[in-house]
Amino acid sequence: MDASLAAYVTLTAILVVTPGASTAVVVRHALQGGRSAGLAAASGIGFANASWATAAGLGVTTIFSRVPVIFAAIRYTGAGYLAWLGLRALWRAFTGERGSQTGDLSESDRVRGTAAFREGVAVNLLNPPIATFYIAIVPSFLPAPPPPGRFALLAAIHVGLAFLCHIMWVIGFDLLRGVWSKPAARRAVDVVTGAALLALAARML
Repeated sequence: MDASLAAYVTLTAILVVTPGASTAVVVRHALQGGRSAGLAAASGIGFANASWATAAGLGVTTIFSRVPVIFAAIRYTGAGYLAWLGLRALWRAFTGERGSQTGDLSESDRVRGTAAFREGVAVNLLNPPIATFYIAIVPSFLPAPPPPGRFALLAAIHVGLAFLCHIMWVIGFDLLRGVWSKPAARRAVDVVTGAALLALAARML
């Protein structure tokens, strides 16, 4: 491994283990829906990361530097979405609303997994730091001229490390589900994740 690639891997590892909006979403789904819901959220996030990587590889993201209003729209939309998720979590905490607990369990799991995947996709597609990573950071590790497949390699490293990190979050917090089985503990989870999402929305703005 050359020095530039080693530096990129180190930086990327630091970035993906730093908790952010995607971490909050994965942790919440892992605690509330178990391993399957957490993995669904992680898969959605991975899909969004791969989408950003593909867009950057095709040169689509260069439009952000030419039309800054597009990037601003993503930032404000992302902040609004995080704020909505945060307020929804706080609403559940203070009202005790949990949704329907009846019906076929497998159907409930499928619905929960679909919702978790969709939320994971939305959170990272509307996450400006991910766009900035591919617009500014990845190109800085490309030699001139870049060898064939170099960008794809760097993108795959980021997508893979982020997905692995989220899987570890899922496994760890799924093991703690027993601790959060009581209503008071579930409310605490909603309060903490809701506050964290609101704080991330404010920071995004």
